Amino acid sequence: MLFIHRQAAPVHALKLLWLIQCVAMAAMEMSGPFWALHLQSSGQLSASELSWYSALAYAGPMLTAMLCIPWWGKAGDRIGHHWMLLRALAALALTQLALAYCTQPLMIIAIRLLQGAIAGFIAAAQAYGSQLSSREQRGQLMASLQTATALGSVLGPMAGGWLYQSQGFTAVNLSAAALCAGCLLLAALCLPRSKVVPASASTALQSNSGSAQQNSWWRQGMLPGFLLGILLIQSAKMLPQAYFSLYVTQAMQATTGFAGLSYGLSAAGLCLCAPLWAIYFRQQEDSTILRWMIALCIASAVLMAVQSLYLSATIFLLCRFLWGCFLGALLPVFYSLLSLHTPANKQGQALAYGNSAAKAGALLGTAAGALLMAILPLQHLFWTVAVAYLLTALLLALLPRTYPLPGSAPA
Repeated sequence: MLFIHRQAAPVHALKLLWLIQCVAMAAMEMSGPFWALHLQSSGQLSASELSWYSALAYAGPMLTAMLCIPWWGKAGDRIGHHWMLLRALAALALTQLALAYCTQPLMIIAIRLLQGAIAGFIAAAQAYGSQLSSREQRGQLMASLQTATALGSVLGPMAGGWLYQSQGFTAVNLSAAALCAGCLLLAALCLPRSKVVPASASTALQSNSGSAQQNSWWRQGMLPGFLLGILLIQSAKMLPQAYFSLYVTQAMQATTGFAGLSYGLSAAGLCLCAPLWAIYFRQQEDSTILRWMIALCIASAVLMAVQSLYLSATIFLLCRFLWGCFLGALLPVFYSLLSLHTPANKQGQALAYGNSAAKAGALLGTAAGALLMAILPLQHLFWTVAVAYLLTALLLALLPRTYPLPGSAPA
């Protein structure tokens, strides 16, 4: 059983964790938009091979991470999540360094797959932060880390695009490796360590903090319900990723600058509203939170329908911003529910399962979007996202019948 020693300034440590996550995620996203261009520049691939290699470069790390993150989470529960945090940052730094000097397409794919398998930084940061924070801070923590990820995902491609244009792709990966190494040094020197305590002492701590109910929750098997919620939310979110830029530039006849602005507004909405949702949900029962999730999915479906109509540029941008505000509630809330209702000695394992479910949802949503793009006219594709959100709302409404939540009426 592991326990994080509460130092004098845990708030300072959580702020530092937020900074590390933001910088590390920005570093990893610096190269994200440019793998297809880099593979094409090698001149070793045909058009069909390029499409397959590009798909593997993007989706491969998500697949290996989905399979391996639970193992790392379980290891963190045994030896300490601080060590898992350092391991993940070291893995990111070393693999980005290797990618900076790798030119063979097959080796690039192999390193990308390895990177997904041995990193798992987001799950490690969530598990580490959950033991560093109190139960009352848990929802705020998950929202804060989600905001850090979103902000890094916006800043990283911007910096990567400038470096790629001015210095080349090697400079992009070297910079990412250097940033991850800096985060590793900061985490090693400034974040508090994990401390192993006897099982009897940890049991006493659990009884004082209400973990008996958490253990009961774990035994009742409600974990699959929360994982299903994460998978559904992430699938609906990622569904338009495959065709969003094409939809904006071709179906709407807008510019790439407009596409970038509308994409950035969603991230801005998430960053602004995720902490506010966490504060509001802090005192709510699980059943009330689930009803809010259902309502937000329905509202997201309405926003997608309005975007499909393209009434005006202003309305489209407003819908994108509001959708980002809703996203600030959806995924972080499910992570916080996972953490709050999981025993302290299983935090890493449960949050790792949550991250695996998110990766599976991302793969499912991206694949479904690519398939729909091949069989439906471009101007109708956003209607499918509205349908996906309505289906998600329906399935979430059925969750209490299968996995009863605290505060729900019996079915």
